[in-house]
Amino acid sequence: MRRALPIFGVLAVLLAAIAIMNPFFLEPAGFLAFVKRAAPLVILAAGQYFVIVSGEFDLSAGSLVTVEVVVAARLIDGDEPATWPVLALLIVLGLLVGLVNGVVTTRLGVPSFITTLGMMLVLSGAVFLWTGGAPRGALSPGFRAFGRESLGPIPWSVLILLAVGSAAVLLMRADFGRTLLATGDNERAAALSGVRVNRVRILAFVLSGLATAVAAILLGGFAGVSAQVGQGLEFQAITAVVLGGVALGGGRGSVVAAMAGALTLEALFTLLNLYGISGALEFTVQGVIIIAAVAAGAVRLPFGFKSLTSST
Repeated sequence: MRRALPIFGVLAVLLAAIAIMNPFFLEPAGFLAFVKRAAPLVILAAGQYFVIVSGEFDLSAGSLVTVEVVVAARLIDGDEPATWPVLALLIVLGLLVGLVNGVVTTRLGVPSFITTLGMMLVLSGAVFLWTGGAPRGALSPGFRAFGRESLGPIPWSVLILLAVGSAAVLLMRADFGRTLLATGDNERAAALSGVRVNRVRILAFVLSGLATAVAAILLGGFAGVSAQVGQGLEFQAITAVVLGGVALGGGRGSVVAAMAGALTLEALFTLLNLYGISGALEFTVQGVIIIAAVAAGAVRLPFGFKSLTSST
């Protein structure tokens, strides 16, 4: 955990810079509004962390978010009693997509980059075919409450984020976390020591699908229905994870640092917006972060430098 401190330092600097530009940010309501806005990306980063630290990738998250929101709006269509059954369906759909990604990657031997890229295209095509590019239906007030409303002074999004974050930390402190890191670090050694590598990686993909479903519910509630609601989110999640110091090759990294990386990325985008810098620069920033992270991992730095993060 001590090695994850640098990303928290960067986050603190960015938050201080935002507070200078916008003093309202220092008030509880202002800070909670920021966390509420960042919650879906933080949850996506936690899910992406499980896959990346196992040595794989999940490029289907953004398309899955779009599918979940569009499907929810079409099935609910403003009908409040349909809210909870549809929420359950979205969770199942997320788990199913994660399971398919994991099984195809591990059992059929298809590289996860190709598997999830294919899934991304399948989901994107399915949404376009079903909606014609113009989603129909409407989310119920009960559905939107998760992304917009609060329980007392604390938004539901923040409470859900705390629950997901706590569960992720507990998972990484359990035996699953140790086997996941071992799998990503050295697959063969892990298998020889008795780790069921395929099962561990499938579960990592399933957890990513579950996190994506939860993030989609929050995003749908916060932003409403759109055919582009999840566009680019998979790359933002990957950027957040590598910004948190997680090794793209797997085996090293902290889930807490990965989530802090998502908060840092959101803070950076907020700061750019306050300075009036074009939102198009966000893609450039993400690209620079990913390239720099991969380069840093490939270069052997002096003084026994190691990854900034370790398992939680």
